[in-house]
Parts: sequence; C-alpha cells; structure tokens
Amino acid sequence: MSEKLDILIFGAHADDAEIGMGGTICKHVEAGLRVGICDLTAAEMSSNGTVERRKQEADEAGKVLGLTSRTNLGLPDRGLLINQHNIDCITAEIRRHAPSIIFAPYWEDRHPDHVACSKLVEEAVFNAKLRRYMPDKPAVTVEQLYFYFINDWVKADLIVDVSEQYAKKEQSLLCYRSQFEIEDEDHVFTPLNQGYIERVNYRDRLVGQRKLVSYAEGFAVKSPYLLDHFNI
Repeated sequence: MSEKLDILIFGAHADDAEIGMGGTICKHVEAGLRVGICDLTAAEMSSNGTVERRKQEADEAGKVLGLTSRTNLGLPDRGLLINQHNIDCITAEIRRHAPSIIFAPYWEDRHPDHVACSKLVEEAVFNAKLRRYMPDKPAVTVEQLYFYFINDWVKADLIVDVSEQYAKKEQSLLCYRSQFEIEDEDHVFTPLNQGYIERVNYRDRLVGQRKLVSYAEGFAVKSPYLLDHFNI
C-alpha cells in the first residue's frame, strides 16, 4: 500500500537519522510535512540491546519526532552490500512513498554500514526514476538528495537552524537507552555510551555558531539545489 511522504530519510540503523537530523525532522513535521524514516537493518549486530528492544526504542523516538511512518527493510546488519537485491529493496521503498526529498548518511563515516547506506540510497534514487526498471511499480523522480552527518563531520553545504526543536531531538535520542546509557554490569562499553549525546550536542552548537544560532544541523549535496530567489 502506498503512503505518500514529502520527505523520506534512510538510515542503516535506528538512531542514525535522529543523530544526524532529529531537529530538522521535527521542524518539517511542525511545518505540516509528512516525514518518514526507513531503517535498513534491525541492528542485530549491536553490542548492546536486542532487535526487539531496538524496535521499541525506534517506535518511541518516532512518536517524539512526529513521524508519519517508520519502516524497516530487514536487510542484514554489517551486510549492506552494494548488490541488486539491496538496491531493489530501497528502490521499492522510494516508489511506495514517492517522496520529493530524500536524505541519506554522508558518504564518509567511521561506520562502514553508514557509508554503504549512502551509496545504496544514491543508486536507488537513480533507479527509481527509470520506468523500465521494476516496471510493476510507477517510476518516481526525487527532486533532491541530501546527506546528513552521523559520526564524522566535514564542512556543510547548508545548515538548518534547529534551536527551537533541539529539546525534542535530545528527547528522541534518549529513547535509545540501550545504546546511549550503561544500564547494568553486562553492558558493553562502546563509543555510543561514552558521552556520545553530549558530543552530538557540542557539534550542533558549533554548527549553529557559524550563523549565530543556538543549534544547527548540517547537510551536504552532490548536485546543485534550485532556489526560486534569494531571501533578503
């Protein structure tokens, strides 16, 4: 069943989109747009938490953000190979939701799955517009593909002021207690539970400082984006 979205964000794992652009998601939901997240994997290889727990946390975070939909393709964690099956699954998701704008992780990151997700989405966005590719589903032309940052950071092509939405972004991240908190003695120490949310906060404050706003999130593009006019 088709569920039209204005914006569709892809992440390799639940919490990727929240880390990179949780405030931007909230801002566009508040503006009345239909926004969805598609997680490619169930994060079954995570050192902490279970698949069931991660799903519950993702559902909680989605409610905080006000998502129209959140889906999971069930592709293999640490197995996001650039192959036809994975590209087809993502292409089908794009055609199901027919979004105008898509976001994917930035193409350089310390986590290989984030890099693979970026490449897979880029391939699928291109294929989604080809009417003879998977012809049983109507072709969809995505107007713009943007890339958000998760772990690594380079100079952004554009930034979004998310100062008023930042409390909700942090609330959505705190839903992922299995990842960002040390809950018991069996918990494995990872970069995520060693002050990671605080580091995201510092990053977003530094990005905002470039335009003298409290918090901002940065994005990159590979193709120019079109403006009707410059705001004065």
